[in-house]
Amino acid sequence: MRRRLALTAVAALAAVAASSVSATVSSSSKRDKVTLQLKWVTQAQFAGYYAAKSRGYYDQAGLDVTITAGGPDVIPEQAVLDGKAQFGVDWLASLLATRDRGGDIVNVAQVFTRSATAEVVWKDSGISSFCQLRGRRVGVWLGGSPSQFEQFAALQKCGIDPNDKSQVTIVAQPFSMDLLLKRQLDAASADTFNELALVLEAENPKTGKLYTLNDLNVFKMQDQGTGMLEDGIFAKGSWLKNAKNKDITKRFVQASLKGWIYCRDHLVECTNIVLKNGPTLGKGHQTWQMNEINALIWPTGGGGIGVMDRASYARTASIAQRFKIIKKAPSGAYVDTYAKAAVADLKKQGVDIVGASWKKATVTVTPGGR
Repeated sequence: MRRRLALTAVAALAAVAASSVSATVSSSSKRDKVTLQLKWVTQAQFAGYYAAKSRGYYDQAGLDVTITAGGPDVIPEQAVLDGKAQFGVDWLASLLATRDRGGDIVNVAQVFTRSATAEVVWKDSGISSFCQLRGRRVGVWLGGSPSQFEQFAALQKCGIDPNDKSQVTIVAQPFSMDLLLKRQLDAASADTFNELALVLEAENPKTGKLYTLNDLNVFKMQDQGTGMLEDGIFAKGSWLKNAKNKDITKRFVQASLKGWIYCRDHLVECTNIVLKNGPTLGKGHQTWQMNEINALIWPTGGGGIGVMDRASYARTASIAQRFKIIKKAPSGAYVDTYAKAAVADLKKQGVDIVGASWKKATVTVTPGGR
Protein backbone atom coordinates (compact mmCIF):
# COMPACT_ATOMS: atom_id res chain seq x y z
CA MET A 1 0.00 0.00 0.00
CA ARG A 2 1.40 3.35 -1.06
CA ARG A 3 1.10 6.09 1.56
CA ARG A 4 2.49 9.56 1.97
CA LEU A 5 4.20 10.24 5.27
CA ALA A 6 3.45 13.86 6.20
CA LEU A 7 5.68 14.44 9.22
CA THR A 8 5.21 18.17 9.19
CA ALA A 9 1.44 17.80 9.20
CA VAL A 10 1.61 15.32 12.07
CA ALA A 11 3.72 17.67 14.16
CA ALA A 12 1.46 20.57 13.34
CA LEU A 13 -1.63 18.65 14.37
CA ALA A 14 -0.08 17.94 17.73
CA ALA A 15 0.66 21.61 18.18
CA VAL A 16 -2.92 22.60 17.44
CA ALA A 17 -3.91 21.34 20.86
CA ALA A 18 -2.80 24.74 22.09
CA SER A 19 -4.54 26.66 19.30
CA SER A 20 -6.62 29.76 19.79
CA VAL A 21 -9.81 27.73 19.47
CA SER A 22 -8.77 25.60 22.41
CA ALA A 23 -7.83 28.77 24.25
CA THR A 24 -11.49 29.75 24.32
CA VAL A 25 -12.22 26.80 26.59
CA SER A 26 -12.52 27.49 30.30
CA SER A 27 -9.52 26.45 32.37
CA SER A 28 -11.81 24.22 34.42
CA SER A 29 -12.01 20.53 33.60
CA LYS A 30 -15.70 20.77 32.69
CA ARG A 31 -16.37 20.06 29.06
CA ASP A 32 -19.41 21.02 26.99
CA LYS A 33 -21.50 17.98 26.15
CA VAL A 34 -22.76 17.63 22.58
CA THR A 35 -24.07 14.80 20.42
CA LEU A 36 -23.28 14.19 16.77
CA GLN A 37 -25.93 12.26 14.82
CA LEU A 38 -24.52 10.36 11.84
CA LYS A 39 -26.44 9.56 8.67
CA TRP A 40 -25.58 5.87 8.58
CA VAL A 41 -23.98 3.01 10.53
CA THR A 42 -20.41 3.17 11.80
CA GLN A 43 -18.08 3.02 8.82
CA ALA A 44 -15.15 4.91 7.31
CA GLN A 45 -17.58 7.41 5.79
CA PHE A 46 -17.48 9.03 9.25
CA ALA A 47 -13.88 8.23 10.16
CA GLY A 48 -12.86 11.83 10.81
CA TYR A 49 -15.31 12.18 13.69
CA TYR A 50 -14.26 8.92 15.30
CA ALA A 51 -10.62 9.94 14.86
CA ALA A 52 -11.29 13.32 16.49
CA LYS A 53 -12.76 11.54 19.48
CA SER A 54 -10.14 8.78 19.66
CA ARG A 55 -7.21 11.16 19.23
CA GLY A 56 -8.50 13.51 21.92
CA TYR A 57 -9.16 16.46 19.61
CA TYR A 58 -12.64 16.97 21.04
CA ASP A 59 -11.26 16.75 24.58
CA GLN A 60 -8.61 19.34 23.74
CA ALA A 61 -11.37 21.61 22.44
CA GLY A 62 -13.25 21.32 25.74
CA LEU A 63 -15.96 19.08 24.31
CA ASP A 64 -17.51 15.84 25.52
CA VAL A 65 -18.82 14.41 22.25
CA THR A 66 -21.18 11.47 21.88
CA ILE A 67 -21.25 10.04 18.35
CA THR A 68 -24.55 8.34 17.54
CA ALA A 69 -24.68 5.97 14.58
CA GLY A 70 -27.50 6.27 12.08
CA GLY A 71 -29.40 3.78 9.97
CA PRO A 72 -32.29 3.37 7.52
CA ASP A 73 -34.84 4.76 9.99
CA VAL A 74 -32.72 7.67 11.25
CA ILE A 75 -33.14 11.20 9.91
CA PRO A 76 -30.23 13.30 11.22
CA GLU A 77 -32.02 16.59 10.49
CA GLN A 78 -34.98 15.56 12.64
CA ALA A 79 -32.70 14.46 15.48
CA VAL A 80 -31.13 17.93 15.50
CA LEU A 81 -34.48 19.71 15.21
CA ASP A 82 -35.80 17.66 18.14
CA GLY A 83 -32.77 18.52 20.28
CA LYS A 84 -31.59 14.91 20.48
CA ALA A 85 -28.33 16.01 18.86
CA GLN A 86 -26.61 19.36 18.49
CA PHE A 87 -24.87 18.42 15.24
CA GLY A 88 -25.74 16.12 12.36
CA VAL A 89 -24.16 14.79 9.17
CA ASP A 90 -26.07 14.37 5.91
CA TRP A 91 -26.15 15.23 2.22
CA LEU A 92 -26.66 18.88 1.37
CA ALA A 93 -29.77 18.09 -0.70
CA SER A 94 -31.41 16.50 2.36
CA LEU A 95 -30.65 19.60 4.39
CA LEU A 96 -32.13 21.80 1.65
CA ALA A 97 -35.28 19.65 1.59
CA THR A 98 -35.65 20.01 5.36
CA ARG A 99 -35.27 23.79 5.13
CA ASP A 100 -37.76 23.90 2.26
CA ARG A 101 -40.32 22.30 4.59
CA GLY A 102 -39.61 24.88 7.28
CA GLY A 103 -36.94 23.06 9.28
CA ASP A 104 -34.42 25.45 10.81
CA ILE A 105 -31.24 23.58 9.81
CA VAL A 106 -27.99 25.27 8.79
CA ASN A 107 -24.82 23.77 7.27
CA VAL A 108 -21.77 24.87 9.29
CA ALA A 109 -19.04 22.89 7.48
CA GLN A 110 -19.10 21.14 4.09
CA VAL A 111 -16.65 18.27 4.58
CA PHE A 112 -17.09 16.34 1.32
CA THR A 113 -16.18 18.35 -1.76
CA ARG A 114 -17.42 15.97 -4.46
CA SER A 115 -19.99 13.27 -5.13
CA ALA A 116 -19.43 9.53 -4.74
CA THR A 117 -22.36 8.56 -6.99
CA ALA A 118 -21.51 6.53 -10.10
CA GLU A 119 -22.96 4.19 -12.69
CA VAL A 120 -20.92 1.02 -13.20
CA VAL A 121 -20.91 -1.08 -16.39
CA TRP A 122 -19.02 -4.11 -17.59
CA LYS A 123 -16.25 -3.08 -19.96
CA ASP A 124 -17.08 -5.99 -22.29
CA SER A 125 -20.57 -4.51 -22.77
CA GLY A 126 -19.05 -2.00 -25.18
CA ILE A 127 -20.42 0.93 -23.18
CA SER A 128 -17.51 3.35 -22.98
CA SER A 129 -19.33 6.60 -22.14
CA PHE A 130 -22.27 7.55 -19.97
CA CYS A 131 -24.30 8.82 -22.92
CA GLN A 132 -24.19 5.33 -24.43
CA LEU A 133 -26.72 4.26 -21.79
CA ARG A 134 -29.48 5.21 -24.25
CA GLY A 135 -31.66 2.15 -24.80
CA ARG A 136 -30.09 0.27 -21.88
CA ARG A 137 -31.34 -1.11 -18.57
CA VAL A 138 -30.01 1.28 -15.96
CA GLY A 139 -30.21 0.59 -12.23
CA VAL A 140 -31.07 3.59 -10.05
CA TRP A 141 -31.80 3.94 -6.35
CA LEU A 142 -35.28 5.37 -6.65
CA GLY A 143 -37.48 6.85 -3.94
CA GLY A 144 -36.25 10.42 -4.12
CA SER A 145 -32.64 9.90 -3.09
CA PRO A 146 -30.28 12.69 -4.23
CA SER A 147 -28.24 10.15 -6.21
CA GLN A 148 -31.32 9.43 -8.36
CA PHE A 149 -31.49 13.03 -9.47
CA GLU A 150 -27.74 13.29 -10.09
CA GLN A 151 -28.14 10.42 -12.55
CA PHE A 152 -31.34 11.76 -14.08
CA ALA A 153 -29.64 15.13 -14.60
CA ALA A 154 -26.70 13.39 -16.26
CA LEU A 155 -29.04 11.48 -18.59
CA GLN A 156 -30.79 14.71 -19.52
CA LYS A 157 -27.41 16.25 -20.40
CA CYS A 158 -27.07 13.39 -22.88
CA GLY A 159 -30.49 14.19 -24.34
CA ILE A 160 -32.02 11.11 -22.71
CA ASP A 161 -35.35 11.46 -20.92
CA PRO A 162 -35.19 9.14 -17.87
CA ASN A 163 -39.00 8.98 -17.82
CA ASP A 164 -39.27 7.80 -21.44
CA LYS A 165 -38.97 4.01 -21.61
CA SER A 166 -38.32 4.20 -25.34
CA GLN A 167 -35.08 6.04 -24.53
CA VAL A 168 -33.89 4.23 -21.41
CA THR A 169 -35.25 1.62 -19.02
CA ILE A 170 -34.83 2.74 -15.41
CA VAL A 171 -34.78 -0.21 -13.00
CA ALA A 172 -35.40 0.21 -9.28
CA GLN A 173 -32.13 -1.13 -7.92
CA PRO A 174 -31.82 -2.62 -4.43
CA PHE A 175 -28.87 -1.54 -2.27
CA SER A 176 -26.68 -4.31 -3.60
CA MET A 177 -24.81 -5.09 -6.81
CA ASP A 178 -26.46 -8.48 -7.38
CA LEU A 179 -28.33 -7.43 -10.53
CA LEU A 180 -25.12 -6.22 -12.13
CA LEU A 181 -23.16 -9.29 -11.03
CA LYS A 182 -25.87 -11.48 -12.57
CA ARG A 183 -25.79 -9.28 -15.69
CA GLN A 184 -29.45 -8.42 -15.35
CA LEU A 185 -28.56 -4.73 -15.69
CA ASP A 186 -26.46 -2.91 -18.23
CA ALA A 187 -25.47 -0.33 -15.61
CA ALA A 188 -25.82 -0.16 -11.85
CA SER A 189 -25.74 2.61 -9.28
CA ALA A 190 -22.77 2.55 -6.93
CA ASP A 191 -21.07 4.80 -4.45
CA THR A 192 -17.35 4.67 -5.13
CA PHE A 193 -16.62 4.02 -1.46
CA ASN A 194 -19.10 1.19 -0.97
CA GLU A 195 -20.98 -0.61 -3.76
CA LEU A 196 -18.08 -0.38 -6.21
CA ALA A 197 -16.04 -2.33 -3.68
CA LEU A 198 -18.78 -4.98 -3.48
CA VAL A 199 -18.22 -5.75 -7.17
CA LEU A 200 -14.45 -5.90 -6.77
CA GLU A 201 -14.78 -8.14 -3.71
CA ALA A 202 -16.79 -10.68 -5.72
CA GLU A 203 -15.33 -13.66 -7.59
CA ASN A 204 -15.44 -13.76 -11.37
CA PRO A 205 -16.87 -17.25 -12.08
CA LYS A 206 -14.97 -17.41 -15.38
CA THR A 207 -11.55 -16.94 -13.80
CA GLY A 208 -12.04 -17.94 -10.18
CA LYS A 209 -10.39 -14.65 -9.22
CA LEU A 210 -11.78 -11.36 -7.97
CA TYR A 211 -13.02 -8.81 -10.45
CA THR A 212 -10.76 -5.80 -11.01
CA LEU A 213 -11.27 -2.24 -12.19
CA ASN A 214 -10.03 -3.44 -15.60
CA ASP A 215 -13.33 -5.34 -15.90
CA LEU A 216 -15.38 -2.19 -15.41
CA ASN A 217 -16.13 1.28 -16.66
CA VAL A 218 -17.09 3.63 -13.84
CA PHE A 219 -19.00 6.80 -14.75
CA LYS A 220 -18.87 9.25 -11.87
CA MET A 221 -21.59 11.89 -11.64
CA GLN A 222 -18.92 14.36 -10.57
CA ASP A 223 -17.26 13.87 -13.96
CA GLN A 224 -20.61 14.25 -15.73
CA GLY A 225 -21.03 17.68 -14.14
CA THR A 226 -24.08 16.68 -12.10
CA GLY A 227 -22.49 15.71 -8.80
CA MET A 228 -24.30 17.00 -5.71
CA LEU A 229 -22.55 17.78 -2.44
CA GLU A 230 -22.74 15.01 0.12
CA ASP A 231 -21.72 14.87 3.79
CA GLY A 232 -21.66 18.17 5.65
CA ILE A 233 -22.03 19.15 9.31
CA PHE A 234 -25.16 21.05 10.33
CA ALA A 235 -26.85 22.49 13.41
CA LYS A 236 -30.16 24.10 14.33
CA GLY A 237 -30.33 27.74 13.33
CA SER A 238 -32.00 28.95 16.53
CA TRP A 239 -29.45 27.06 18.63
CA LEU A 240 -26.64 28.85 16.80
CA LYS A 241 -27.95 32.25 17.84
CA ASN A 242 -26.67 31.70 21.37
CA ALA A 243 -23.12 33.06 21.89
CA LYS A 244 -22.02 29.99 23.86
CA ASN A 245 -23.30 27.66 21.16
CA LYS A 246 -21.46 29.64 18.50
CA ASP A 247 -18.27 29.07 20.45
CA ILE A 248 -19.08 25.35 20.85
CA THR A 249 -19.66 25.10 17.10
CA LYS A 250 -16.38 26.80 16.32
CA ARG A 251 -14.53 24.33 18.54
CA PHE A 252 -16.48 21.33 17.27
CA VAL A 253 -15.86 22.16 13.62
CA GLN A 254 -12.13 22.66 14.08
CA ALA A 255 -11.69 19.46 16.10
CA SER A 256 -13.69 17.50 13.51
CA LEU A 257 -11.64 18.88 10.63
CA LYS A 258 -8.46 17.91 12.50
CA GLY A 259 -9.86 14.39 12.63
CA TRP A 260 -10.32 14.36 8.87
CA ILE A 261 -6.83 15.74 8.30
CA TYR A 262 -5.45 12.96 10.49
CA CYS A 263 -7.33 10.38 8.40
CA ARG A 264 -5.91 11.86 5.22
CA ASP A 265 -2.38 11.19 6.44
CA HIS A 266 -3.04 7.98 8.41
CA LEU A 267 -5.25 5.70 6.32
CA VAL A 268 -4.44 2.48 8.18
CA GLU A 269 -4.68 4.00 11.65
CA CYS A 270 -8.01 5.65 10.87
CA THR A 271 -9.41 2.44 9.45
CA ASN A 272 -8.50 0.69 12.69
CA ILE A 273 -10.19 3.44 14.71
CA VAL A 274 -13.39 2.87 12.74
CA LEU A 275 -13.17 -0.91 13.22
CA LYS A 276 -12.85 -0.45 16.99
CA ASN A 277 -16.08 1.55 16.98
CA GLY A 278 -18.04 -0.64 14.59
CA PRO A 279 -16.61 -3.97 13.37
CA THR A 280 -19.66 -4.90 11.26
CA LEU A 281 -17.88 -4.36 7.94
CA GLY A 282 -14.61 -6.18 7.25
CA LYS A 283 -11.19 -4.57 7.42
CA GLY A 284 -10.62 -4.91 3.69
CA HIS A 285 -13.89 -3.16 2.86
CA GLN A 286 -13.29 -0.42 5.41
CA THR A 287 -9.77 0.19 4.11
CA TRP A 288 -11.11 0.61 0.58
CA GLN A 289 -13.81 2.91 1.92
CA MET A 290 -11.37 5.06 3.90
CA ASN A 291 -9.25 5.57 0.79
CA GLU A 292 -12.24 6.51 -1.35
CA ILE A 293 -13.72 8.79 1.31
CA ASN A 294 -10.43 10.67 1.41
CA ALA A 295 -10.78 11.08 -2.36
CA LEU A 296 -14.14 12.81 -1.81
CA ILE A 297 -12.45 15.41 0.39
CA TRP A 298 -8.89 15.83 -0.87
CA PRO A 299 -7.69 17.92 -2.44
CA THR A 300 -10.18 20.54 -1.32
CA GLY A 301 -10.95 23.87 -2.90
CA GLY A 302 -8.71 26.83 -2.21
CA GLY A 303 -10.68 27.78 0.88
CA GLY A 304 -9.64 24.59 2.67
CA ILE A 305 -11.48 21.66 4.20
CA GLY A 306 -14.99 22.43 5.41
CA VAL A 307 -15.39 25.72 3.53
CA MET A 308 -18.38 25.66 1.18
CA ASP A 309 -17.58 25.89 -2.53
CA ARG A 310 -20.19 28.24 -3.94
CA ALA A 311 -20.27 26.73 -7.41
CA SER A 312 -20.83 23.23 -6.01
CA TYR A 313 -23.51 24.58 -3.70
CA ALA A 314 -25.27 26.31 -6.59
CA ARG A 315 -25.18 23.14 -8.72
CA THR A 316 -26.61 21.06 -5.87
CA ALA A 317 -29.39 23.58 -5.23
CA SER A 318 -30.20 23.86 -8.95
CA ILE A 319 -30.56 20.09 -9.42
CA ALA A 320 -32.59 19.85 -6.21
CA GLN A 321 -35.00 22.50 -7.48
CA ARG A 322 -35.21 21.05 -11.02
CA PHE A 323 -36.28 17.66 -9.69
CA LYS A 324 -38.57 19.14 -7.03
CA ILE A 325 -36.55 18.06 -4.01
CA ILE A 326 -37.14 21.68 -3.07
CA LYS A 327 -39.84 24.05 -4.34
CA LYS A 328 -37.89 27.28 -4.25
CA ALA A 329 -34.31 28.48 -4.41
CA PRO A 330 -32.78 28.20 -0.92
CA SER A 331 -31.39 31.04 1.13
CA GLY A 332 -29.42 31.01 4.37
CA ALA A 333 -28.79 27.27 4.11
CA TYR A 334 -25.15 27.54 5.12
CA VAL A 335 -22.74 29.75 7.01
CA ASP A 336 -19.02 29.47 6.37
CA THR A 337 -17.92 31.51 9.39
CA TYR A 338 -17.06 28.47 11.50
CA ALA A 339 -15.17 26.55 8.82
CA LYS A 340 -13.22 29.62 7.74
CA ALA A 341 -12.22 30.34 11.34
CA ALA A 342 -11.18 26.71 11.82
CA VAL A 343 -9.01 26.47 8.71
CA ALA A 344 -7.45 29.89 9.37
CA ASP A 345 -6.38 28.76 12.81
CA LEU A 346 -5.12 25.41 11.53
CA LYS A 347 -3.19 27.16 8.78
CA LYS A 348 -1.47 29.37 11.36
CA GLN A 349 -0.27 26.18 13.02
CA GLY A 350 1.30 25.02 9.75
CA VAL A 351 -1.33 22.38 9.04
CA ASP A 352 -2.09 21.54 5.41
CA ILE A 353 -5.78 22.39 5.05
CA VAL A 354 -6.01 21.82 1.28
CA GLY A 355 -4.12 18.55 0.64
CA ALA A 356 -3.02 19.62 -2.85
CA SER A 357 -0.35 16.91 -3.03
CA TRP A 358 -2.51 14.13 -1.59
CA LYS A 359 -2.85 11.01 -3.73
CA LYS A 360 -4.92 7.89 -3.28
CA ALA A 361 -3.22 4.88 -1.76
CA THR A 362 -3.10 1.52 -3.51
CA VAL A 363 -5.49 -0.72 -1.59
CA THR A 364 -5.51 -4.50 -1.96
CA VAL A 365 -9.09 -5.72 -2.40
CA THR A 366 -10.00 -8.73 -0.27
CA PRO A 367 -12.63 -11.44 -0.94
CA GLY A 368 -15.91 -10.32 0.57
CA GLY A 369 -14.17 -7.30 2.04
CA ARG A 370 -12.72 -9.35 4.87
